[in-house]
Amino acid sequence: MTKIGIILGSTRPGRNGEAVARWVHENAAQRTDAEFELVDLVDYELPLLDEAAPASMGQYAQPHTRAWAQKIASFDGFVIVTPEYNRSVPGALKNAIDFLYAEWHNKAVGFVGYGSTGGTRAVEHLRLIAGELQMADVRSQVALSLFHDFENFHAFKPLDVQRDALATTLDQVIAWTNALAPLRAH
Repeated sequence: MTKIGIILGSTRPGRNGEAVARWVHENAAQRTDAEFELVDLVDYELPLLDEAAPASMGQYAQPHTRAWAQKIASFDGFVIVTPEYNRSVPGALKNAIDFLYAEWHNKAVGFVGYGSTGGTRAVEHLRLIAGELQMADVRSQVALSLFHDFENFHAFKPLDVQRDALATTLDQVIAWTNALAPLRAH
């Protein structure tokens, strides 16, 4: 079965991302067309880049890099949950992405952003990064506003329309993931 990783892209204490990522996972887990797993960057304790990414998968010296590479390689596609920090991607997420290269290839990716403008600028940056990693980013995305989808900017209470946006994003990620399967088989 198609396996999709839901990556929680913030490691900041008190982050809103935990609630958002759980919401994504809970909604995704109700589907029968793919298997979903929540992946929290906090669990991987990746230091600032401490080794070069090899040209092929799995040739890493550091145990934390090997564990991260094994996890990412196990997925067929991804949904990245990202906040927008200072009009861009959180440093911890960019660092985690940059630790690897080949493990990302030929996989689809969708985005769930959150912030004052729905995380849209962070998602724009992630789309550029995804292209360089030979990933297919899907058009649909979820843009959660701190003003409308959070109470007092912290308690996550998404508007009903966000569930539809998430369903469309998941539909597209799964369709593209399945379409790219022959490329991953090589």
